[in-house]
Amino acid sequence: MRETDLYPPVKAFLEELGFEVKSEVGPADVVGLRGDDLVVVELKTGFSLTLLQQAVARQAITDQVYVAVPRWAGKAGWRTFKGNTGLCKRLGLGVLSVRLKDGFVQVHADPTPFRPRKSKPRRARLMDEFARRAGDPNAGGTNGKIVTAYKQDAARIAAYLDEHGPSKGAVVAKATGVEHATRMMADNHLGWFARIEVGIYGLSEAGQKRESE
Repeated sequence: MRETDLYPPVKAFLEELGFEVKSEVGPADVVGLRGDDLVVVELKTGFSLTLLQQAVARQAITDQVYVAVPRWAGKAGWRTFKGNTGLCKRLGLGVLSVRLKDGFVQVHADPTPFRPRKSKPRRARLMDEFARRAGDPNAGGTNGKIVTAYKQDAARIAAYLDEHGPSKGAVVAKATGVEHATRMMADNHLGWFARIEVGIYGLSEAGQKRESE
């Protein structure tokens, strides 16, 4: 496959929209002109950093910049294509796919200014985790072994049970300052706790062998 294989379908697609189309004009792979309406398309046989850099550079010429790549194959190809389309949207780039067997060109995104939608629940969760986490126990870029506020709370509960033995949830909550101690011991996501009797919890075998936090 060559980039030049993409040009005839893209040219025909733009001409159907009323553009006069020429290739390799200045730094641009494809240029379409319809009155004062200027469109630039960068052609590549696949998404790459080079493609995105070239397309972003063309935004100095016009806001109407597209990238055109071959149509994906299979579910994995679609997932990758979809992710790259999302990235292009963030960069204000349009996306075209070309089905080479019949020249079908599909528009997946038009170049428009990107305004990310903020998620209040996600922001709230992040802010809550930041506020609850004691100190800064993790190294940036960690290998996946992360100390969360939840694990810090669990460690405080386990340390109390280690020292005082099986205890009522309300007593543990008051002594450790972990408001939801009873719920955490009942849910037992880390496997550290064991229910001794109604409302009373102690350490499980895993809890006794837990790593020191």
